[in-house]
Amino acid sequence: MKKRLLFLVPVFLLLFPMFLLAGGKQEAGGGEVVLYTAFEEDETADYLQLVKKELPDLNVKWVRYSTGEVAAKLLAEKENPQADLVWGTAVTALARLKDLFEPYKPAGYDKLPAQFKDPKGYWTAVDMYVAAFAVNKDRIAKKGIDMPKSWTDLTKPEYKNEVIMPNPASSGTGYLQVSSILLWKGIKEGKEDGWEFLKKLHKNIVEYTNSGSAPAKIASKGEVAVGCSFGYRVAKQIAAGYPVAMVFPAEGSGYELEANSLIKGAKHKAAAKKFLDWAISKSAMEAYSKYKIMVTMPGIKSKSEIPLPDPKDVKLFPMDFDYTSKHKTEIVEKWRSLFQDKTKPE
Repeated sequence: MKKRLLFLVPVFLLLFPMFLLAGGKQEAGGGEVVLYTAFEEDETADYLQLVKKELPDLNVKWVRYSTGEVAAKLLAEKENPQADLVWGTAVTALARLKDLFEPYKPAGYDKLPAQFKDPKGYWTAVDMYVAAFAVNKDRIAKKGIDMPKSWTDLTKPEYKNEVIMPNPASSGTGYLQVSSILLWKGIKEGKEDGWEFLKKLHKNIVEYTNSGSAPAKIASKGEVAVGCSFGYRVAKQIAAGYPVAMVFPAEGSGYELEANSLIKGAKHKAAAKKFLDWAISKSAMEAYSKYKIMVTMPGIKSKSEIPLPDPKDVKLFPMDFDYTSKHKTEIVEKWRSLFQDKTKPE
């Protein structure tokens, strides 16, 4: 694959028109709300059909960006916000941007465990996504490569030019992968071992994509042997008939929470709060559970039509969201300085 450069969010993304989910003719008590989301487009469209049913008076305008692009939009528009809320975006990104949000504790906030919400209401998490490898079984058989079981396996010489993963500057999935490796190797204790490990891994990587789902799709087509992605996307590729196996790294899978926030200066604040109340309701959580390995409301299990593993069967790496949020800028900047030459633009 041709290596190309991208270090800034393209201008066209900052000007990209909103998708509109028509809620029908607006009635008294309804209103318009504009939101940014990092949910995948197919799941977002599904969720919003439920919004249309349960909040028929609410006219929802939405646009989907990757996590880094959501952050870039919020920063670019901080003096004149164009959206009212953020929905389903990595908490490590939202926690860094608290100055851009207004604290709000949606209806049902008290029912969620403490680890899934900001104590002041700057963000409220709704689900978890987990790092996983999409391994093309046909390609590894043809190349005579063993099925990888770990991040360490992916640094072996036989995986040269056979690995693709997301860019942590633009992708929440990419950042959870990189940050989990750095945490595993002792970055909090001041160790550089994680960066040395990433340098070894980099030698085998073809490119870094802006999307967390792209590596799974690319590996599914047989362009590379391994796409470092997240569990649901890998499961979806398997369900679609691709010759792909889902592997959770033996060192432990990094994971991320997807959360919601009310934007400071929202032009449609009342409607935004109404949406945020709905977004942590039982019916919303049940909708998320169709696509997620876990949701944050106790008692609701994954209802995915695509088989996903039980969370208790996946070794989760013990993430430190306070650390990865506070240090994201420096981690991403260092990552760029070391590995920017393999970043693929949208």
